[in-house]
Amino acid sequence: MSQITPEVVQAHQITPDEYERIVSILGREPNITELGIFSVMWSEHCSYKSSRVHLKKLPTRSKLVVQGPGENAGILEIGPDAEGRPWCIAFKIESHNHPSFIEPFQGAATGVGGILRDIFTMGARPLAVMDALRFGPLDDPETGLRNQRILEGVVGGIAHYGNCFGVPTVGGETTFEPSYAGNPLVNVFALGVFRKDQIFYGKAHGVGNPVIYVGSKTGRDGIHGATMASGEFTEESKQKRPNVQVGDPFMEKLLLEACLEAMHTGAIAGIQDMGAAGLTCSTCEMSSRAGTGIEIDLQHVPQRETGMTPYEIMLSESQERMLLVAHKGREHEVLEVFKKWGLDAKIIGTVTGDGMMRVKDHGKVVAEIPSRPLADEAPLYRRPYTKPLRTAPMEAPAFASSDLTGDLFTLASSEDLCSKEWIWRQYDYMVRTNTLEGPGGDAAVIRVKETGTSVAMSLDGNGRYCYLDPREGTKLLVAECCRNLACVGAEPVGATNNLNFGNPERPEIMAQIVEAIEGMAEACAVFETPITGGNVSLYNETLGEAVFPSPVMGIVGLMKTGAPAGIAFKEAGEDVFLIGGIGDADNVRMGGTQYAKQVLKRIWGLPPKLDMEFEKRVQQAVRAMVSSRAVTSAHDLSDGGLAWALAECSFGKEIGAEVELHSTLPPELLLYHEGPSRVIAASDQPEQVIALATQYGVPALRIGRTREGHLSIRNQGQTLIETSVAALKQQWATALEGKLHAGLHA
Repeated sequence: MSQITPEVVQAHQITPDEYERIVSILGREPNITELGIFSVMWSEHCSYKSSRVHLKKLPTRSKLVVQGPGENAGILEIGPDAEGRPWCIAFKIESHNHPSFIEPFQGAATGVGGILRDIFTMGARPLAVMDALRFGPLDDPETGLRNQRILEGVVGGIAHYGNCFGVPTVGGETTFEPSYAGNPLVNVFALGVFRKDQIFYGKAHGVGNPVIYVGSKTGRDGIHGATMASGEFTEESKQKRPNVQVGDPFMEKLLLEACLEAMHTGAIAGIQDMGAAGLTCSTCEMSSRAGTGIEIDLQHVPQRETGMTPYEIMLSESQERMLLVAHKGREHEVLEVFKKWGLDAKIIGTVTGDGMMRVKDHGKVVAEIPSRPLADEAPLYRRPYTKPLRTAPMEAPAFASSDLTGDLFTLASSEDLCSKEWIWRQYDYMVRTNTLEGPGGDAAVIRVKETGTSVAMSLDGNGRYCYLDPREGTKLLVAECCRNLACVGAEPVGATNNLNFGNPERPEIMAQIVEAIEGMAEACAVFETPITGGNVSLYNETLGEAVFPSPVMGIVGLMKTGAPAGIAFKEAGEDVFLIGGIGDADNVRMGGTQYAKQVLKRIWGLPPKLDMEFEKRVQQAVRAMVSSRAVTSAHDLSDGGLAWALAECSFGKEIGAEVELHSTLPPELLLYHEGPSRVIAASDQPEQVIALATQYGVPALRIGRTREGHLSIRNQGQTLIETSVAALKQQWATALEGKLHAGLHA
């Protein structure tokens, strides 16, 4: 009697139609191990079966792209070293959302470990990590304490893994919305550097070449982790704690050094990390990419638990493991390197020419599946979609502020805008001494010593705007990422994305996904930032409540190595400019702003529209101003609008500004609207600023001068905001710790 009943198939999240397809591929009924293998490889998490048809709309090529989507990480060429040898960066973003809800510390820690392996499996040495985090509100009466526990666990896990591994966590963003209370988002970006002639790929080339397992022993942790990440959360989700892996950053550091050393011997033909789906994904993906097959015997797989079944070994997602293919006759060189580093390294099989992933256990075949259908021919769904889900009204409520300065203090103490120093001071963001701009800036900047080039990185997302209009919201976040890069003097050259959405089987959620991808494709084409890879994380919902549509962009830029201008005003008496202008009065939309969220406690309407050509000119002008040192500081206007941007520029050295505006906009809109294509800059060379703005055809309004210790904003002679910088900074600097402290003692 077959083990495979309809109930077993359903428990593996395989549909009846998918099961029939499996039977057709195999020409027979699968056994339980084969069913488990198909269930993880055809899961949403691994196969992108709901999004692949739409991801093809994204631009993926440019003259700098060496490797686009389809490998462990994307690769861009960044320039030559002193000897004329070209150098490259590898970068990617991944999510660990579901595991971080169930077990925040290990879920986040292993997310860092996984993305680091994606980088060094390409042959690159990791240089930087960033994170985009989304949590439920910390002061919510029902979920606040749990949200605080998740925040503390996630930050602790990221800090633990990155600090112990020895890679700087150089920036990111953290925001809070009720929609994330039951499903936090933990997206981790990593970037590494290497010479172009040192690139390795995850391909099992060479029939007869030995297949070598290296790194940690295999245990039962993480079994069906990919499947878990492909379903909604229910009341039983906490029972899935065993699906969360346990990480060891010290082991990963050894694995990094051993892998890079083994690569440099020339004895390795292909390499891949064992990420989601573990040994299953690495074997079938490497053979599929190369058009070969792989045969392994599980008796040779190092195991840390007794009595593990083939099903458990193949589906385990134990951390810090890699699969290598060595050139035949040179395997001893690889084994010696790993022995030197004190790591397990076992020959577990060979590359074959028959296109099959064949798994044996003590010589007995326990699974035999064609690699390509398993790895690359998962079902492709063109899921129906209608209009994007939203329940917010289109009409604006009537509002008028009684205290505009008080409103600024409200923003300063809000979870989204307050200082995140409590988070980033737990990270070692200076390790390896390449960090030129770390947490708190518009973009992080890491120097590449070998080339005289620095790489700038910006990570951004805005769930509120994407909820109101996924297409326009995604365009805005692409523009903001690129604008952040312009503010440090970098030119955007490539991007990676993390698409975090709810259940794609709901047409209104699928509509969010389609609209966001199409908006991203349009914006990335205009800003010349090809997508080199990324991650899709769906089913981010609990008990039917989906998270806000939350695409996150990680965009990288290049610049000559030098100290970035930074966002802080440097000296009193400098001119303050608003590059890009006040904003189009017809496009001043408040419903998705931080002011609407924090002060009015509402969300409505649509996000501001983006004129991408104008935005591009503003970025070109700002980049020229920063690169030529025409400005001493630069900071983009986004969350919180003009008033908040001026406040953030004031906090660094407690040098504020006296600003005089001439606008007919209502004061709330003038101060707090979040229209794009605007940058605040201070300058001691105002004529050069005006000349560069004129050259690129963008406004450069001289709106005031920097002033020691004080911030004032007037419009047409009326005082709108008046405060000491120290008082506002105190509110901003202590808000997050105050909320956490209050929660701990509640």
